[in-house]
Amino acid sequence: MALARLSIQAKAKQGDAVAVRLVIQHAMETGFRVETDGRTVPKNLIKFVVCRYAGREVWRAELGSGVSANPYFEFSIRADKSGEIEMNWEDDAGEKGAVKAQLEVA
Repeated sequence: MALARLSIQAKAKQGDAVAVRLVIQHAMETGFRVETDGRTVPKNLIKFVVCRYAGREVWRAELGSGVSANPYFEFSIRADKSGEIEMNWEDDAGEKGAVKAQLEVA
């Protein structure tokens, strides 16, 4: 499973924009690279990343071969209630990952 780091502010006022930052350690192999012995390195890219806030999907990215290794994502969500922010992803090899953080809204 890929390692990841999710960063959000812990507390926000209702209506504030909250920055969500995620970095995933993943090689993002395109399938075009060749080893020194001539073998092609199999394709293994993160297919999609989904953000759920308080159980509701609020952001989604579908990725392709143009994304670099160890991709970094940053976007904002509107704080409307306290809840969990959960980021999920899956790669071509079927490996899935998830990280969570709690947001308290006053």
